[in-house]
Amino acid sequence: MSSIASNIASTLNLIRDAEQRSGRAAGSVGLLAVSKTKPVEMLREAYEAGQRDFGENYLQDALPKMEQLSELEICWHFIGPLQSNKTRAVAEKFDWFHALDRLKIARRLSEQRPTDKAPLNVCLQINISDEQSKSGVAPDEAAALVAELIKLPGLQLRGLMAIPAAGLDQAGQLEAFARMRQLFEQLQALAPQMDTLSMGMSGDLVSAVAEGSTLVRIGTAIFGARDYARPQD
Repeated sequence: MSSIASNIASTLNLIRDAEQRSGRAAGSVGLLAVSKTKPVEMLREAYEAGQRDFGENYLQDALPKMEQLSELEICWHFIGPLQSNKTRAVAEKFDWFHALDRLKIARRLSEQRPTDKAPLNVCLQINISDEQSKSGVAPDEAAALVAELIKLPGLQLRGLMAIPAAGLDQAGQLEAFARMRQLFEQLQALAPQMDTLSMGMSGDLVSAVAEGSTLVRIGTAIFGARDYARPQD
């Protein structure tokens, strides 16, 4: 077994253990492998180990990999911030976008989504820790944006995404994720089709699962630390 396959197996075991300890159904939490800046060979190894969902942050890095791996049945997630002049590539090439935080971007993605593809799955990014340096919608502004998003034919609003402040202890993690879960449940009254709570990374996976995450985004624990420079989009 390769080291990546072993890492995926260990991560899945951790997820399943967290599900069990939180009283969650087995298999209720999915794994998104965050492959940003990682070479194609690593993604192939992960695919051979059974991984199908991959998350990318940088278009300049992602698009060549998508072309090289086009024969594989990969579900591609764009999880980084998106400038308005970069929306077409996401609308045309990706299956999911996790960092939606502006109506302008949403409208462009909807207009640019090819009509022969299913609507683009999107998650609304929430700035749950109220960090000035972080993207995302303030929790009290989310409902108004959700009401607009559900009108756009090229998009399918699937849920919410958040990255709580770094350095929180477990109690702080649980508190932030609990607020996300509560907001998610409130917004389902407006958008009952929402089924995805994208939260939890390598350092806070257990807390995220305890508070209702349905999709954890794991990079370092699978692929190791970032080992080359960030591409310039």
